[in-house]
Amino acid sequence: MTELLFNKTLQVLVKCKDCDDRRTFIRVSIELQLTSNPIHKKDLVVRLTDDADLYFLYNLVISEEDFQSLKVQQGLLIDFTSFPQKFIDLLDQCIAEQDKDNPRFLLQLSSTSSALDHSPASLNVVETNAFKHLTHLSLKLLPGSDVEVKKYLATCLATVKEEKEQLQQRLRKTEEDLSRQLSYAQQTLSEKSRELDKLRSEWTSQTTSLSSRHTQDLTAEREKALEIQTKLQQQNDQLRRELEAAHQRSTQQLQVRLSELETSNRELTEKKYKSDSTIRDLKAKVLGLEEESQRAKQQVVSLRRENSTLDSECHDKERLINQLQTRVAVLEQEIKDKDQLVLRTKEVLEATQQQKNSVEETSESKQLQIGKLEATVKSLSEELIKANGIIKKLQGDLKALVGKIKVKNTVTVSQEKILQETTERLQREQRELQETQQKLRLKEEEVSKLREQLEATVQKLDESREVLKTNENVITWLNKQLNENQLSRKQEAVGMFETPQAAAGLRLGTHNMLDSKSFPSLGQPYPVTSTLNSKHSFPLSSLSTGPRSVLTLHNQSAGTKVQFNPMSAKPNMPPVEVGNGGLAAQHQSSNKENGEPLGLDSKYFERRDNSIPLRGLVPSMHLNKDVTKPSVNMGGVKPALQSAPSAYFPG
Repeated sequence: MTELLFNKTLQVLVKCKDCDDRRTFIRVSIELQLTSNPIHKKDLVVRLTDDADLYFLYNLVISEEDFQSLKVQQGLLIDFTSFPQKFIDLLDQCIAEQDKDNPRFLLQLSSTSSALDHSPASLNVVETNAFKHLTHLSLKLLPGSDVEVKKYLATCLATVKEEKEQLQQRLRKTEEDLSRQLSYAQQTLSEKSRELDKLRSEWTSQTTSLSSRHTQDLTAEREKALEIQTKLQQQNDQLRRELEAAHQRSTQQLQVRLSELETSNRELTEKKYKSDSTIRDLKAKVLGLEEESQRAKQQVVSLRRENSTLDSECHDKERLINQLQTRVAVLEQEIKDKDQLVLRTKEVLEATQQQKNSVEETSESKQLQIGKLEATVKSLSEELIKANGIIKKLQGDLKALVGKIKVKNTVTVSQEKILQETTERLQREQRELQETQQKLRLKEEEVSKLREQLEATVQKLDESREVLKTNENVITWLNKQLNENQLSRKQEAVGMFETPQAAAGLRLGTHNMLDSKSFPSLGQPYPVTSTLNSKHSFPLSSLSTGPRSVLTLHNQSAGTKVQFNPMSAKPNMPPVEVGNGGLAAQHQSSNKENGEPLGLDSKYFERRDNSIPLRGLVPSMHLNKDVTKPSVNMGGVKPALQSAPSAYFPG
């Protein structure tokens, strides 16, 4: 059973005899082989190969017995089970350092021959430090024999074939998926094409029907516009005066508001600059405090290092003192033994003196021994005196070291206190800086809001100017139409024109807009809006252009109603009322009898919130300041504007 532990390509420094060093990429493979028959053992296989040169092969098989000898030779501290992982860790460090100019860990392959040609080589893992090149591990690899090279090439060929089969299977699956997706996409495309053709045909039919219907509506509305153009002349005069006054008031208000916003903007800008300067000062203070903190930390580290060295020296001195004390105790024991020996010698001397006459030869020998012992005692006493002097000197050194240590401890404590105070002050400055940044963000948000309000105000002012210009164009066009009608009345012998039906009512809300799709022949939309106050009554007797039509306006609780009574060929036709509920029933019946449309389509009554109303269509009409909820129903006002040329209504 073989387990692959490592298989990567590393950059290796190749060294050969009489050759220059070169760097090349070699694949290193580490495998663990387990054999249980006939005995259970583990072998670590290290293999070096070159992807560019398939005949390059170096092998090394390390068994547990070989590892023990390797461990003894190179002084390794690990066992055989943890050796593969440690070796892999060293190779990973070499991979991490190989892209650097001066790598710390380097993998070397050295050979004693002139080239790596069937000669043993050594694989060394070298660490480079400031002192020397330190070799962590050195493995001697043997070149592969022909059988091993053939086996390796066969393994590579089998691997390549297996990868080829896998890639072919993936390719077939991918082709099947893509063909299936292509067929689905083509089917979807055909369905979408059919739907598109169907929608085009429906759109063409709808466009044709809408064009015909809108042409009829345009003809009817033009006829209605001819009936009320004389009335609009009187309304336009007052409308222009009121719009000019309202525009002047709004312009003054906007100018006042603009000046206030500019003042507040300048104040906020000054505050922002002050805040920026404060932030810069605080940042400078923070940088200074951080530098002081770094210096204090470095001093503390150096003091702690000195303290540790002094502690080690103190421990060495104490160990030396203990040795000397033991030596002194031994010497004292020897002195006691010598004293006892001297006492015994004295006793023997007394006995010899008593036996002096009988044993003179023995006494002489004893005297010689006594002289030798006295000399030994004197030398021992001198050594004891020297030892006492050394002990006193060491005790003095120990006291001096203890005093130095106490001074260092006091300095260290004071430095730690200063560092703690500096850290607290730095934290306070950081909190103040955060509060200042938060205030600055709030001020910037206020400035952005004020800028948005200013832009909205300027936009509303531009819209008011555009509406005023549009109203002036409408008034000019109505004056022109009025003059043309007066000239046509003088030329014709017939009296004032009559209409075949009563003017259809049209409800105009706060924001109504004519749609350009209703008049395709004009080619350009004509936006007109109208606003009337439903809280006032408006006598409209002045709107009648002659004895043939009367337009009245009633103020009721349900809303404002407008009645238009034409003096036509049907004098018995009842007046038409236009209220909040829509057209009257009589008007609907008359339209059905004449075969004419019932008025404008529902899309002309859409509300446009972004439009600005035209106020004051009647000379005696009063404007309401609250234009948010106007409710006016007035028949025949909008149709008068439908036949206007595009020159008076800029798009």
